[in-house]
Amino acid sequence: MSQSASVWLVLVVALVAANLPFANERLLALVPIWTRAHKPLAARFAELILFYFAVGGIGLLFERRLGQISPQGWEFYAVTGTLFIVLAFPGFIWRYLLKHRKHRAG
Repeated sequence: MSQSASVWLVLVVALVAANLPFANERLLALVPIWTRAHKPLAARFAELILFYFAVGGIGLLFERRLGQISPQGWEFYAVTGTLFIVLAFPGFIWRYLLKHRKHRAG
């Protein structure tokens, strides 16, 4: 896979992973453990952090595959963390700021 394709793939995976905590009520999108109707916001933020590191690991694997891994300072993590939060914004808006109509049986 070319370097350009791997960058685009990591960005698409990051977009999906950043919005995943806001798109469902399951823990890590797999385990239905909530006894309440909604997952708490703190759990969504914890998932967001976990998904950030998972996407970073995927990016690290691509970088290792393409050649030498570049050393990163705190600035890299500050920028990528901020980018991940920006990518999560549509999911946050959809979950907390838009009104959802309840489906009525009948």
